[in-house]
Amino acid sequence: MKEKIVCSGALLYALDTNRFLFLHRAQSKRSDVWGLVGGKNETEETPFKSLLREIKEEIGDIEIKKTMPLETFVSTDSKFSFHTYLCITPTEFIPTLNDEHDGYAWVSFSKWPKPLHQGLRNTLQNKLNLTKLETVFKVIELLE
Repeated sequence: MKEKIVCSGALLYALDTNRFLFLHRAQSKRSDVWGLVGGKNETEETPFKSLLREIKEEIGDIEIKKTMPLETFVSTDSKFSFHTYLCITPTEFIPTLNDEHDGYAWVSFSKWPKPLHQGLRNTLQNKLNLTKLETVFKVIELLE
């Protein structure tokens, strides 16, 4: 029986500029696309613990004020799942990239870089996910 693959990723949002961090993938089977911080969970690792580890490995030790689940994608055969989290950071920063990425970009809502990783493109075009993000932004505005 094939092992289930569980992955986690972070859509990072900076409060000071209202922009999102995207990373340009340098290697692997999905190179030359823009995506999120994230990757495969290690054995016995929860999706959230994996998220925190991947953030530290891929962009360094950063301050995150709040993390909220955005979406869990599950393949039709249930053998693959990807947990996407919205992670709010107080300010934009220069990420310390590991060798998986060769560039980064902070971008405004819906001004996503191209080409996007196919799965991420689906997530960012999903109306329910967009509604969730818009709701979070409205709450943030109320708190300011």
